[in-house]
Amino acid sequence: MREPVICERSNSYSDTYFATEALNPARIAVMSASTTANFSDHSLVLPAWKNIVGTIAAVCVAIIFLATGIFKMVMPYQVQTMFEQLLVPVWASMPLVILLAIGEALGGLLVLMPRYRRWGAWLIAALLVAFMGYIGLRYQALVGRDCSCFPWLKRAVTPAFFPEDGAILAAALIAAWFSRKPTSLRFPIIALVAISVLAGASLGYNTIHQSGIQVPETITVDGKPFDIRQGNIFLFFYDPACSHCEEAARHMATYGWKSDVTVIGLPTNDPQWAPSFLHDTKLVAKTSTDSALLRKLFVFTSPPYGVVLENGRVKSILTHFDAPEPQPSLQQVGFIN
Repeated sequence: MREPVICERSNSYSDTYFATEALNPARIAVMSASTTANFSDHSLVLPAWKNIVGTIAAVCVAIIFLATGIFKMVMPYQVQTMFEQLLVPVWASMPLVILLAIGEALGGLLVLMPRYRRWGAWLIAALLVAFMGYIGLRYQALVGRDCSCFPWLKRAVTPAFFPEDGAILAAALIAAWFSRKPTSLRFPIIALVAISVLAGASLGYNTIHQSGIQVPETITVDGKPFDIRQGNIFLFFYDPACSHCEEAARHMATYGWKSDVTVIGLPTNDPQWAPSFLHDTKLVAKTSTDSALLRKLFVFTSPPYGVVLENGRVKSILTHFDAPEPQPSLQQVGFIN
């Protein structure tokens, strides 16, 4: 009796299809790539708690950096003064103000947007590391100096500086870690261009505004009304307790001031110590207690700060008081020999 023979021939379309496709390397590669892409897309979905933590960290960092960036745009000359007190070279101070204004505003904007949060957070983290590194390298020379980010929130270089900025850095890193990978550069580039234009326009406005300030006709000088719209006058704002102000005053005391120039010192704090400050520094100057009145016109974060007046017109504003300044600037306007 013959044994039954099992026919191995395919008797279905599906068997033939899968057998054929299994031997097709191109098809296998396409399916593999598709599977990988789908997995990557799925991996972009973060757990709810990571989204919440990342969003909170991002909002906190964004508030700080948008505020500091906008402040630098709106008041570039005031920030420039602070930078020079932090020993930034005069030639680099204003370019640095503008670059930081753009970088901080851009970072604050991007970190608020989930799609670009990672780039914004990394930009902010890089700025913080650079700033902390600079302060750390020059800590002994900078200790006690003003490093305020806002005019209404005073900060100084102290040991507390590093934990404070370290906390902001940690928040930026958390925002970066709990974020998805950005995919497009189009919006960041548009935002960069727009913020740069705003920063340039603000600098131009501030430059024009400074030269057009109208000073009051009289202020109180040595207890009597004094006309500051007549003659050549140098207004010197200082804090009697400020070592930088003292150094600047001692330096200016050695200048050959022209006979038609009147130097008026305006203490920004503790006016009762003004006579002893002028005596100790040997700066020949009159004293006015109208510092608060004039600071409504000449806005700056901290002294020293100088204004050159010629018959009531603002001829120059001096924010550089690290030697050899302000000597070259005063020579240029013809106030000293």
